[in-house]
Amino acid sequence: MTAKYPILEFDEDRTSITMPDPFKIGVGTNVPARGVLCFFQDVIDLLKGEEKLAHLGDLRSEMGRHPVYRYDGEKEPVTVFHPGIGGPLAAAFLEELLAVGVTKFIVCGGCGVLDRKIDPGYPVVLTAAVRDEGASYHYLPPSREVKAHPRGVEVLEQTCREEGVEYRLGKSWTTDAFYRETPDKRTARLAEGCDVVEMEAATFFAVAQFREIKLGQIVYGGDLVHPDGWDPRSWHGRSDSRRKLFDLAVKAVLKF
Repeated sequence: MTAKYPILEFDEDRTSITMPDPFKIGVGTNVPARGVLCFFQDVIDLLKGEEKLAHLGDLRSEMGRHPVYRYDGEKEPVTVFHPGIGGPLAAAFLEELLAVGVTKFIVCGGCGVLDRKIDPGYPVVLTAAVRDEGASYHYLPPSREVKAHPRGVEVLEQTCREEGVEYRLGKSWTTDAFYRETPDKRTARLAEGCDVVEMEAATFFAVAQFREIKLGQIVYGGDLVHPDGWDPRSWHGRSDSRRKLFDLAVKAVLKF
């Protein structure tokens, strides 16, 4: 197993010393099998204010409690959860949700934009991600990129078409360090086909492959990452885009 760099020492053993214990995860047994991992805390707060979320319990970390909700806004209930920020935390929470029976996921969130042609708020269905992070290397052998589950891409495209929402397919640059997005790295990622940049997609796709589950991800164009200077483009304030993406994610996950 020994490699020059520890991050490349992938171990194919599917057993681990520590695994999530469903009996110790405090979310009960009535957890819908389809889940939306929503990065928009403002949307979750809005849904709570509208009394559309039922609190099922909490996952826990040293930051405190992380609520798990049931959303009954469509024909079938859906689990809703904020997966935190960054690949390692998102992977751990995904593992714990799997342990309590959630096995089909759509992820919705924002992203930085490398291609200025992507307007603020414009939806991008992710088809692959460059693995410039660490967590995915513990789930799959080393490679430059990891692909999204094809069914995840399919249900997101189908939902966008049915809802009359314009979108594009895109590859993401997943990185652990947003303060180290250098001009040369940006140029290199553009050259290999990346349209956007974020912090979790490669990890999500890798965990999904390793655990053999279905997962898709849709993001909307946020801040512009450009050598001439970073432009936030008011991306945090796009409440309409954020709610629209959540609603699309719910409809898409029910197609699994």
